[in-house]
Amino acid sequence: MGELRYTTLLPEHASACADLERRAFPTAEPADLLGEDDVLAYASTFPEGFFVCLDDDLVVGQGAGIIVDFDFDHPQHTIAEVTGTHFCGNHDPDADWYYGTDIAVDPAYRRRGIGRRLYDLRKETVRRLGLRGIIAGGHPDGYERYRGVMTVPEYIAAVADGTLYDATLSFQMHQGFEIAGILEGYLTDPSTDDYAALIVWRNPDVA
Repeated sequence: MGELRYTTLLPEHASACADLERRAFPTAEPADLLGEDDVLAYASTFPEGFFVCLDDDLVVGQGAGIIVDFDFDHPQHTIAEVTGTHFCGNHDPDADWYYGTDIAVDPAYRRRGIGRRLYDLRKETVRRLGLRGIIAGGHPDGYERYRGVMTVPEYIAAVADGTLYDATLSFQMHQGFEIAGILEGYLTDPSTDDYAALIVWRNPDVA
């Protein structure tokens, strides 16, 4: 493993980014993962919001997102509804929020600070563009250990109040995100009964 470097998306990254998706999420539904065509769509839609971590020429991490408006009075949505065609068709450069659509790290490169750096790059972009913050659907990774003991909403609530630790949600909270709600039917994932947590990071520069 060499020195890692970070860049924004280029069209020539598309195939490698799609391959990383499959390595990072081997049990996921293929339709829920970014494919090469999706990444190429990002490259022409909002490449400055899609960050890539490289070890030499190998893509080992990525964090994608688009800009959208969001109605906190009616927060329920699925990933498909909020992102649109190719997971980026609803991008609106005049909107207020960066929506984190995808983050992936090669299993062989985890615990090297890649995820933290990808989140930092997102925050830097939000502050540079004067957006209100970041929204995403947080995946409750550890729920299956508690299946039969509690529901997914109960599990997410326990993580939110610090009673339980979740590798993904607790990490996101340490990055300054708050758990702001529960998303039903967010994406097809039997391990979480299709639930996700609505997570929000608010730009401290914007009142």
